[in-house]
Amino acid sequence: MRPNAYDTGAGETEKAILVSLVTDSVKRSGADPGHSLQELVSLTETAGVEVAATLVQNRDVPDSKWFVGQGKVQEIKALAAETGAETAIFDQELSGAQVRNLEEELDLKIIDRTQLILDIFAGRAKTREGILQVELAQLSYLLPRLSGQGKNLSRLGGGIGTRGPGETKLETDRRYIRNRIFELKRQLESVIQHRNLHRERRRKSGVVQVALVGYTNAGKSTLLRQLTQADVLAEDKLFATLDPTSRALRLPSGKEVVLTDTVGFIQNLPHDLVAAFRATLEEANEADLLLHVMDASSPMRDRQKAVVEEVLGELGAAGKPTLHVWNKIDKVSAATMALLTGGPDTIRMSALNERDLGRLLAVIEDKLLGGWCTLRIPASRGDLASLAYRVGEVASAETDDDWLLLTVRLNPSDMEKRGRPLEPYFTGDVVQP
Repeated sequence: MRPNAYDTGAGETEKAILVSLVTDSVKRSGADPGHSLQELVSLTETAGVEVAATLVQNRDVPDSKWFVGQGKVQEIKALAAETGAETAIFDQELSGAQVRNLEEELDLKIIDRTQLILDIFAGRAKTREGILQVELAQLSYLLPRLSGQGKNLSRLGGGIGTRGPGETKLETDRRYIRNRIFELKRQLESVIQHRNLHRERRRKSGVVQVALVGYTNAGKSTLLRQLTQADVLAEDKLFATLDPTSRALRLPSGKEVVLTDTVGFIQNLPHDLVAAFRATLEEANEADLLLHVMDASSPMRDRQKAVVEEVLGELGAAGKPTLHVWNKIDKVSAATMALLTGGPDTIRMSALNERDLGRLLAVIEDKLLGGWCTLRIPASRGDLASLAYRVGEVASAETDDDWLLLTVRLNPSDMEKRGRPLEPYFTGDVVQP
């Protein structure tokens, strides 16, 4: 059995001091440093590490040598001695030189927010693609910081920051890491080609895809499990699931679509991680409809919503048809409910409420299928008729000599995306069966 990667070696849980620096630029950005620090606490606990203490410093700009001021460095040192902490975790990204200087002065393992997130991802990746993507992100992060990682990587007994490729990097050099990055990219390219082939097959076969996107811990996996009875992990933790999961979802009309759960987003998601997981996240690009799941109970819900929209914009999915889902309304007050933004593309619900799930399915069907129309298709074009059945809801079908008349509810764009434009076959009559 593999030992706990966060065990200190003596059967005790690793302890860490969390450090946050609030600069003038952070204040001007409108970000909430308190929420970011609380998120760091949750990330640390998700990694299986005990939070021994938290420290916050306000400075105009970061210190080039220590990141925080020298006085705060001594305060960290005293706290570590008092609490028995072996690690200091910083809420911002550190340079290799800053890591080296802090390690030498504090005799602690130094981890920044990016490395912490990468470490959690390393423990959650299960598929070959996910494992390759995480290792690529870790090595891309490590390469420019090798000069500051020597002491950190030489520590024995595992622990946070040494999971995955970090465990074997003491004896490696930049050339080895560059070669490994090249090899990982080559392997990922093969995986991406395989994924794209599956996407193309789905597109041509008329499979309709719905993607769950949202901030981590917003309830996406719970929603997938409730809607499809999927056997997926759903925990009240950040990044409880990592690899995308797809399941068949039956709509009220009986039509089946594919529902895919994607990895959750987070504030300051490491750039290397976004780049490495681009192929996975691009499932959102291929979807016919996005379900943007938002945690209505979070005090930072509006900021979290903006973070997800920013990342979707980076992926080129900003203009996709989207249904905004305010989840966890069972945990909010009436006053908070009144603050939740609404509109025709928004639904408020709880993933644990059967009636709410039914309402959600009805809205998804309305978004996907659109209005009713009549198609007059040549009898020889069985491919068009077959595709209309797969992407739409057919209420009736009649034959008229060499023609097939279908009363169908669908979005014409669904056919056009699959290379079968329907414009020549509309009768011009909009009907309600």
